Amino acid sequence: MPLADPLDAAAANGFRLTLDGIEVPQIVEISGLTLEVDKIEMKQQTKEGKYYVRNLIGRPKSGQITVTRGITDSTAVTDWLKTVMEGDVAGARKTASVEITDYQDAVIKTVEFTNVWVQKVEVSTLKAGEASQATEKFTMCFDEFKVV
Repeated sequence: MPLADPLDAAAANGFRLTLDGIEVPQIVEISGLTLEVDKIEMKQQTKEGKYYVRNLIGRPKSGQITVTRGITDSTAVTDWLKTVMEGDVAGARKTASVEITDYQDAVIKTVEFTNVWVQKVEVSTLKAGEASQATEKFTMCFDEFKVV
């Protein structure tokens, strides 16, 4: 499959995150968008004694996404972590999608994730006299992904 002739590449500042169809506001950064499959290494020897190795395609891997957003009075993420910690598996699992947009805010790529749950919430360093935005960073785990 040949790659299409490139037009303008997407800027890294155009993106959206939705959880169960609701857009997450105040996002500063999304990292860890790694989509990966296992590699199976098959070592064989022919009847003539020639040794060779083939790499086979394995199963898709699960992964993690890390989101950094400005702190607001919303407790949605920490409430979600509380649901996870209480062991409510059905209530903790969500769907998520990351949309990458072009300069005119048109979606050029969407990655959808299933069985997403929050693993960790971290608040940025708070420092007296600091002139920077306070943020919360949360890490989400997912089981499956699909690029649409």
